[in-house]
Amino acid sequence: MNTMEFGTLLKELGFLNFSGVPCSFLSPLINYAINQNQFIMANNEGDAIAIASGISLASPNEYGVVLMQNSGLSNALSPLTSLNYVFKIPILGFVSLRGERDENHCNTDEPQHELLGVITDKILQTCEIPYAFLSANISEAKNQLNEALGYLKEGKPFFFIVKKGVLEDVKLEEFPTLKHCNSFEKISWSAPEYKPTRIQALEVIVSHSAKMVVLATTGKSGRELYEICDRENQLYMVGSMGCVGALGLGIALKSEKKVLCIDGDGALLMRMGALSTNAYYAKQANQGNFCHILLDNQIHDSTGGQFTLAPCIDFPQIAKSCGYEKVYCVNTLQELEEKILDFQAQKEGGATFIYLPIQKGSKEKLGRPKIKPFEVAKRLRGFINEK
Repeated sequence: MNTMEFGTLLKELGFLNFSGVPCSFLSPLINYAINQNQFIMANNEGDAIAIASGISLASPNEYGVVLMQNSGLSNALSPLTSLNYVFKIPILGFVSLRGERDENHCNTDEPQHELLGVITDKILQTCEIPYAFLSANISEAKNQLNEALGYLKEGKPFFFIVKKGVLEDVKLEEFPTLKHCNSFEKISWSAPEYKPTRIQALEVIVSHSAKMVVLATTGKSGRELYEICDRENQLYMVGSMGCVGALGLGIALKSEKKVLCIDGDGALLMRMGALSTNAYYAKQANQGNFCHILLDNQIHDSTGGQFTLAPCIDFPQIAKSCGYEKVYCVNTLQELEEKILDFQAQKEGGATFIYLPIQKGSKEKLGRPKIKPFEVAKRLRGFINEK
């Protein structure tokens, strides 16, 4: 199938923005998207799912698209099952079929693809994700895309499984050589004697974020945010650990609204590669509307207080080295408020990172959100797209 024709079909149906991790079977479509300046390079497939989900949330007539090898499908299961399924966020996916069997049922690919070559469709079935094997015939592929669009309009993801040779090659055009996004300046900072609680920090955030998109990472952060107040501009992640920044990036790239991503140390450590993606694409967008707030208590609070490896990590320095344009280490609630106000006033620029050490523990008798996740996503979509 002519990939350029297929790309035109995708564009006509509202599939304009792609994210993913390269795969040789999908390189024609990936190269097409890169040449169109419509590809966001993720560092893992789970991040790509979250980015595409943010794009879908922020776009009234468009859907995020993900491209990945089937070996990466397992990496994407966390957001697919606890973000897209639970919040009913539609995305279109293309997953390659590495490890396909021949007529003798022998693996035709590298040994690492042997198992996934026979379970790719079964994984999608188990996850209740509608799918189809992409046809090499452009007319049939058009019908398949229209069928997929029907599922997406119902709030469901849809995946195409792509066999080797289905897409004709597309030559990758030259693109600018990527350069370091920062000066590698040393960030000087000392830990405070007194640390605020998480709920105190969240109260400060709430007091200045009524007109912003506020995303809280899974666990106690979302639950305490809901306890303070429940607003249409807020989303409380359940599962999808480590994906809050990637989700926020997808929204920030498709919206002019300010986006605040509230993260935890354990969650950020799980998908720390997303920092470089966030920093690079926020800088390219130059909207000054992406802010990543890390509340670091050095424990997995919602699972019983087990330790994280946060004490071994210099988060602000890592964020700066990954290319976050503005990195702030704050010790007090007043300093946190000042930096949020600074972010609120920004008219352009790249990503902002605010680091605040907090006390261990959480509010006693902490409840859980009573609103359904898909209702949260629906009203947030409305908030993002209101004029």
